[in-house]
Amino acid sequence: MLSEDKISHLSHIILQAVKKSPLVTVQAEDGRVLKEIKKVLAAELAQEEDIDRKVRAKLSSYSRGIVEGSSEWDVLYRKTFEEESRKHTKG
Repeated sequence: MLSEDKISHLSHIILQAVKKSPLVTVQAEDGRVLKEIKKVLAAELAQEEDIDRKVRAKLSSYSRGIVEGSSEWDVLYRKTFEEESRKHTKG
């Protein structure tokens, strides 16, 4: 999980990028927009951590031991992570 300082820093970067975009007009005050950006970032990070836990549990449940960090583990992790991510976006 990212620290509050890192989330705050990213939020400021995102806000500045949005404000520079000619396609977007920010009508709310910066503090309110930053709060919403932080909320979205935190929710996305929490969801990603949840998916990571599920993927690791699934991979560790395989009867044959797959060594974390091996190329096989990396491939299975990515594939399973993508599958779990799709489940979250549908649900």
